Amino acid sequence: MSDVPPILLILIALKAGARIMDVYQTDFSVDAKSDASPVTEADGAAEEIILTELAKLSPDIPVVAEEAVSKGDVPETDKVFYLVDPLDGTREFISRNGEFTVNIALIEEGVPVTGVVYAPALGELFWGAKGKGAFRAAVKEGVIGSQEPIRVRSAPSAVTAIGSRSHGSAETEEWLKQYMVNDFVAAGSSLKFCRVAEGSADLYPRHGRTMEWDTAAGDAVLRAAGGLVTTLDGQPLTYGKRDRADATDFANPYFIAYGDQDLVGATVSA
Repeated sequence: MSDVPPILLILIALKAGARIMDVYQTDFSVDAKSDASPVTEADGAAEEIILTELAKLSPDIPVVAEEAVSKGDVPETDKVFYLVDPLDGTREFISRNGEFTVNIALIEEGVPVTGVVYAPALGELFWGAKGKGAFRAAVKEGVIGSQEPIRVRSAPSAVTAIGSRSHGSAETEEWLKQYMVNDFVAAGSSLKFCRVAEGSADLYPRHGRTMEWDTAAGDAVLRAAGGLVTTLDGQPLTYGKRDRADATDFANPYFIAYGDQDLVGATVSA
């Protein structure tokens, strides 16, 4: 596995998060990208910081970053590359509910092996690495507090599901009928993966469009915490998907994020 210490990616995420918060505290404007999704000054500014710092840290590892890809700047990718979403949850940023994140992930052989998720407005930081576990810490005024290991929980008989605050779907509601669901929690951005990773939710089903940079960092944290993200047919979600006749490069299929892996393919409904 590539030897990129998570702390170095964390420091980059903190720097990008600080720039995002500078914009967040202003009367920023909102533009639309070619796919009609919203974008702000913070997206581009944060990505510029991340790309600059990753080039210093890992000059030989290509970086696939959301805003660059939207402008047609797509590097060749091989077995190892970074996936970056500088501001995941732009709609949450615009609505000022705080549920937006900086996402940086390292991919090897299609697997997210290291991931950092930072929610600057909430002061929450999550990270994980394959074989090294997953962790969370509070961040106050740019300073990281004590780290705490996190782990998925064993699923109770009635599970807690979590889903998109901005992109819910009837398909998700139908899929969840196979389980006994005690509670459904709405949340924004990649924080949904982190809530499953820390054991405050059990399932995150996503029946809607996502891109690899939306999911990779949170996926890495969840896997490091003992969870798994699969396609609807139970296969692990993979990364670096390109040159497909039926899908855009780096587009994800629908997926399910599981805490307790015993839930994969199981039903716990009465």
